[in-house]
Amino acid sequence: MNLELSEEQRAVRRLARDFVEREVAPHAAEWDRAEDVDRAIVKKLGSVGFLGLTIDEEYGGSGGDHLAYCLVAEELGRGDSSVRGIVSVSLGLVAKTIAGWGSREQKRRWLPLLTAGEALGCFGLTEPGTGSDAGSLTTRAVRDGDDYVINGSKMFITNGTWADVVLLFARTGEAPGHRGISAFLVPAETSGLTRRTIHGKLGLRGQATAELVLQDVRVPAGAMLGPAGKGFSVAMSALAKGRMSVAAGCVGIAQAALDAAVGHAAAREQFGKPIASYQLVQELISDIAVDVDAARLLTWRVADLVDRGEDFATAASKAKLFASEAAVRAANNALQVFGGYGYIDEYPVGKLLRDARVMTLYEGTSQIQKLIIGRDLTGVSAF
Repeated sequence: MNLELSEEQRAVRRLARDFVEREVAPHAAEWDRAEDVDRAIVKKLGSVGFLGLTIDEEYGGSGGDHLAYCLVAEELGRGDSSVRGIVSVSLGLVAKTIAGWGSREQKRRWLPLLTAGEALGCFGLTEPGTGSDAGSLTTRAVRDGDDYVINGSKMFITNGTWADVVLLFARTGEAPGHRGISAFLVPAETSGLTRRTIHGKLGLRGQATAELVLQDVRVPAGAMLGPAGKGFSVAMSALAKGRMSVAAGCVGIAQAALDAAVGHAAAREQFGKPIASYQLVQELISDIAVDVDAARLLTWRVADLVDRGEDFATAASKAKLFASEAAVRAANNALQVFGGYGYIDEYPVGKLLRDARVMTLYEGTSQIQKLIIGRDLTGVSAF
């Protein structure tokens, strides 16, 4: 693995950093309090190419490799994880999955819109009764002539109320577990699909998170993404790369925590000198720094494996597990450096901690990542 960034990758990182400082960071606290990101950010993300990274230019993408994608996710996570989530889901889970599994017609219909920020995608896997056990989902799609009729519900869907297309997973056969699941591309305006915004979240407050209810939603058979009965494979392939994106965003959270802690420790004085001069404050800061570097290297390793065409699924689980837990530790340590000031939203570290906490839960909990890693090491599945 080459740890030296190319000039192109450095340019992408500079572009992302400038974008965040101009378009994201100044508004992050306001969006958090309002529980609503300004939707104009979507087209801005598209205009600079962030919604088209790794997608072929033939379909409107901006190309680039997966390390460049991680660099952008890190910078967006440093600025506002709610914005990072927009990109990670619409590009990372939806557009990349269409690029990998879609027919030429599906690619031509959806990818130019998604990469330009003219449309957003959401990933309809989790249900009210199925989270980690995705293979037991109950949403059902029944064949009716040339169509499928879908009934069911989805929960905690990022971009859910903003999305123009839902990458939806439903049971199409009688086979038990994951073998009976298929994937569909469902336009959000389809009759019978209703969406409800979920408010009152601990973190990622600016992100549009929703419950989806499907009542006799009719889509043509051509809306199926990939072969019938292979929807679980579609979902797992998306989530493996998605975990890399989440890990990169967690690196951004941890880096923001480090920057904030170092700045505050230098400026804040107690007992007649800056608190940076005290050993236990330096311990908190050094622990954050080590977590940042370790999480970043684990994430970059995943990107390197993806770009070289090698197996990356277990490495992605390792990166997601470590980086998400590290982001929580980093934000918590930064809050400790800030003391009482860290507990009010005038300062950034409280939001960082709230945003970090969900990273250990979605796209596979920390416990699920440990079971994936353990299965790879022992050859024995614990679930």
